[in-house]
Amino acid sequence: MRRLRALYHSLRARAILTPKRLWVAPPQIYAIDSTIADEIRAGYFSFNGKSLRVRDGESLFLQAAPGPDWQRALLGFSWIRHLRVNDSALSQDFLNDFFNTRRFDRIGIANEPAVVACRLLAFLSQSPIILSGCDTKFYDAFMQALAREARFLWCMLNARQVYGSDRISCAIALLEFAACADTGAAIVQRAQQMLADELNRQITSDGAHISRNTQATLNLLLDLLPLRQVFAARGLPLGETISRAIDRMMPFLRMMQHGDGSVALFNGSGETALGQLASVLAYEDTRGVAPLNAPYAGYQRLEAHEALILIDAGAPPPIEFSAHAHAGCLSFEFSLGVERIVVNSGSPSAQQYNLRDLARETSAHSTLMLDDRSSARIDFAPNLIVGEKYLIDGPNIVTVERTKSDDHISIALTHDGYVREFGLIHSRALMLKKDAAFFSGRDRLILANNELIRRKSDFVIRFIFHPRITLTLSPHGVDILLANGQKLLFETIGAALEIKESVFLASPAGARRCQQILLKGAATEQTDVSWSFQLLEH
Repeated sequence: MRRLRALYHSLRARAILTPKRLWVAPPQIYAIDSTIADEIRAGYFSFNGKSLRVRDGESLFLQAAPGPDWQRALLGFSWIRHLRVNDSALSQDFLNDFFNTRRFDRIGIANEPAVVACRLLAFLSQSPIILSGCDTKFYDAFMQALAREARFLWCMLNARQVYGSDRISCAIALLEFAACADTGAAIVQRAQQMLADELNRQITSDGAHISRNTQATLNLLLDLLPLRQVFAARGLPLGETISRAIDRMMPFLRMMQHGDGSVALFNGSGETALGQLASVLAYEDTRGVAPLNAPYAGYQRLEAHEALILIDAGAPPPIEFSAHAHAGCLSFEFSLGVERIVVNSGSPSAQQYNLRDLARETSAHSTLMLDDRSSARIDFAPNLIVGEKYLIDGPNIVTVERTKSDDHISIALTHDGYVREFGLIHSRALMLKKDAAFFSGRDRLILANNELIRRKSDFVIRFIFHPRITLTLSPHGVDILLANGQKLLFETIGAALEIKESVFLASPAGARRCQQILLKGAATEQTDVSWSFQLLEH
């Protein structure tokens, strides 16, 4: 039955996805780098931290790839956006090379649905440059290539051979092609429904992707916004579900931003490409105050004047979407204006992929940890993608209660990620004065269901500081010096205090040394640690 269904969809796709020309091209909103263009012209191709030199006369697509992620980036063709109009002949050479070698590659990375979707979107957005001055033969070959990619996505989506967030990317690519090439109302409506169904399933009411990875939300908007522009240019209705999803996602991105424009480092987010984020937010129709909470996404925001605290207040995402999720429940990030102070280590850059598992552990987050055990297990899972590790056995219940008074705002949170092994609930209360001069917290351990502690352990509460921050022990606690010259005093009661080296993993240039404050003690039902950050005179 599955084979018959696949054959039906293949024949139907071939019948309807055969347009002869493009009517419009999507706008290009991904960042463009002239330095990368210069490297490409010189024959250097650098993707995901690995480089390859291709000499004149050699085929780019017959080279031995430095790695599978490098090859995915190459075959996704998003790099071609860096070439400009005067590079049209070079772009056509690359595509002719790809078309010729593609005949021998019917399986493998080139035909992974996510790679095909990326390639189709890249070809569409760069079509004005790619097709500039081309002859009829190249134009026809280009259209045939677009149709072939669209037919493949149509078949894979209808046969449900695409999974997770890739279903959204593939549906966007198929719908964008259908609108740009005018395949007819039937295919546009079917592709719209596919996309609407996935957005309903994967975008929370708060506007976050279900993976809880803010970078995933940004990446989707980088593809959805050009799609919206295409539909506007063609005078076609985009559909209420898709439009409303976009409108929800914009405020969520602003909620997760620090004062320097970067997004908080939770659940797979790394250092933000600020140009891309600014490009996305420029499309927001009504820019209001950033939301203070996203209960369905599991994030909270406290702010007063220049002080900002962003908090991971959610349980792990569904296991299917947890391949990049972190065990950082109740961790927070703290900034003053453009200065990021307390951070999480963040997701490492591609060239340091070997540190990815370390970045996902609770020890890479500014929160409490018991006995060097993460609050969720990171491991392989049956019936899911081979080679990927997922978040397993994490917190089931996370509680959040916000309050405010005339002079402060506060939030109380708990999670049960340590109940199974230790019988203890982590309780964290945060309070920010409305004049932004004082930020305090209280971490406690509470017996779950009036049980006994299941085994002895120690706790450590981490505060990881941005590499621009300098820490110095003082008689009263820790003196904190910001890069702009501002000073804070950190004080604590109820635990032994240490300053140690740590590592900030989210830098694009690679891991950077930083410092961290550790608060340590024996984990009991009486564990009660208070701490505070006080802004001193500048």
